[in-house]
Amino acid sequence: MKKLLILSPALLVAGPVAAASKNPFSAEFYSLANTDFIVALGFIVFIGVLVYFGVPKMLTKMLDERADGIKADLEEARALREEAQALLASYERKQKDVQAQADEIVANAKASAEAAALQAKDDIAKSIERRLASAQDQIASAEASAIKDVRDQAISVAVSAAAELLSKDMSAENGDKLIDDAISQVQSKLH
Repeated sequence: MKKLLILSPALLVAGPVAAASKNPFSAEFYSLANTDFIVALGFIVFIGVLVYFGVPKMLTKMLDERADGIKADLEEARALREEAQALLASYERKQKDVQAQADEIVANAKASAEAAALQAKDDIAKSIERRLASAQDQIASAEASAIKDVRDQAISVAVSAAAELLSKDMSAENGDKLIDDAISQVQSKLH
């Protein structure tokens, strides 16, 4: 493998060297006076020094490390993508759950509002009935009070008139007896 690595640059260089010289297989091509030969020889030595110090291994090691780093980055990116997709799915599920809860809350609020409205209507109807009953009771009480006042006034007038008549026509003894009888009759009718 090392030989192939050493020979491959030499073969690459041999093409330009052969093109620069008229005859690469002549003796004068391999003399130190030929600059093309010196450049080719320097290049081959340079490549040999690079191979001796393990530069190709370092390059391949660096490239392998970079490839491994890229693979690790890709794996991390895949893991992050899967995690993000799982998180997105979780948030979508939570959003659906929250939406369902919100819909349920709205439905319950509507039902409660309707029930409260019906209850308020019933309460208002009962209140109106109570007020009507109270007003009727007050009217009946006022009517009874007015009738009683009229009766009391009539009795008072009747008693006064009777007293006047009796005082004119009667003697004191008969008058006392009639007054007592009238009072007892009035008391029995009032109670």
